[in-house]
Amino acid sequence: MMSELKKTPLYDYYQEAGAKVIDFSGWALPVQFSSIKEEHTAVRESAGIFEVSHMGELLVTGSEAEAFLNHALTNDVSKLTDVRAQYTMLCNEQGGVIDDLVIYRLGENKYLLVVNAGNTDKDFDWLKQISGFDATITNVSAEYGQIAVQGPKARDIVQSHVDEDISEMKMFRFRQNIDIAGCNVILSQSGYTGEDGFEIYCHAEDTEKLWRLFTDSGVTQCGLGARDTLRLEAALPLHGQDLTEEITPVEGNMGFAVKAEKEDFIGKSVLKDQKETGAPRKLAGFELLGRGIARTDYEVTDDEGNTVGHVTSGTQSPLTKRSIGLALVDSDFHEMDKTFNIRIRNKDVEAKFVKTPFHKN
Repeated sequence: MMSELKKTPLYDYYQEAGAKVIDFSGWALPVQFSSIKEEHTAVRESAGIFEVSHMGELLVTGSEAEAFLNHALTNDVSKLTDVRAQYTMLCNEQGGVIDDLVIYRLGENKYLLVVNAGNTDKDFDWLKQISGFDATITNVSAEYGQIAVQGPKARDIVQSHVDEDISEMKMFRFRQNIDIAGCNVILSQSGYTGEDGFEIYCHAEDTEKLWRLFTDSGVTQCGLGARDTLRLEAALPLHGQDLTEEITPVEGNMGFAVKAEKEDFIGKSVLKDQKETGAPRKLAGFELLGRGIARTDYEVTDDEGNTVGHVTSGTQSPLTKRSIGLALVDSDFHEMDKTFNIRIRNKDVEAKFVKTPFHKN
């Protein structure tokens, strides 16, 4: 089974480390090294390291690369600089999210899109079919490795391996041609945990060297399990659950990444209307008042038993022990602290809407 899956540069290392490896979007990746709780706690209290080399990288070049990307993406690409990255969306004509991604301006007419692993081929094909621009799209995913060091001590730990001062680097700022242990990397102040930290883009062959550099200094190795509980505590959306081709960025509380005032872009008419007049549905945070864990697609009902939405993500918070989640519900139904029911194994369990994020650094 594992032989049929795609492998990251650390696959052989995972066997050596005894990590529990699973199939994630067609990739063989570790769900945990020790335990999800232990890894989660390390990131909240100290620092943890994740391999995210499965993420896709698409390079866009050409004299009209900026115009092309501003047409294809929801955020305003013209605001980028060679040190400023941006969270954005690739949407269809109905405003549904084909993918959410991060874009880096590497130079004049040169952009790197970092996309979700399971969507890399789909995103590439979608971008290739957009005509009318002098822009070339190249899938360079195989060239890159990527690791993320996250947690309150992450900045000091990364700084100890970098000559340049990174103490004032802010979220979604990045630097190119940074040397870490003789490896040339892109250092990005970003992550998916709700904590301070950095993502490091390196040559694929340098991934294991950099991984060992940090783990040998005591940084806790973390897998997909902790990555999911951490991102959900921070109320960060997961594409395929909280954002889909049937859920718009506005519905998914990511409207800040939609610049409806810029010139025409794919999905603009729907998204502009939703930003101005409101979306029919809302992604809302909740906490279970009864026992259980609300899983993806569980039905959300009102007191009369009418369906008003569904759960998109749910877990038990390792930090607070609360059973938390996100649900896509009718906008008219949502009200802070309002109670409702979630159907768990054919039983209605009471829940209430709460503020997000569930955890804030």
